[in-house]
Amino acid sequence: MSAREHLPTATVSHARDADWDAGLRAFFAYRDLGVATATGGCVGAHVIRARGASETPGERHHHTLDFQFVYVLRGWVDFEYDGTGRVRLEAGSSVVQPPGIGHIELAHSDDLEMLEITLPAAFATTTAT
Repeated sequence: MSAREHLPTATVSHARDADWDAGLRAFFAYRDLGVATATGGCVGAHVIRARGASETPGERHHHTLDFQFVYVLRGWVDFEYDGTGRVRLEAGSSVVQPPGIGHIELAHSDDLEMLEITLPAAFATTTAT
């Protein structure tokens, strides 16, 4: 079933109704935008925000997925990507992370907020060595 066949009505998400949950990284909070449910799991979209500033790197890892896009809404975040090195993303910056690329979140501001879109919505994450 395609995403278009699954969507019987519009799916609306209001900030005032937002639930911020734990997710992949303990130093971030995640707000599900309802896209996974609306697309039968074909696409995921959520807002990620910092739980305070951090200069402590996360774990190097990679994701098993088809597509990953990150757009910084507020603040800044430093990532390191295999083959690219350290990259600072600031408000208005975006990155398409190729499937399977090794990366690590190095540091972020206390006001960081990012929009992340993935295909599919659910995917495996593996810690890299």
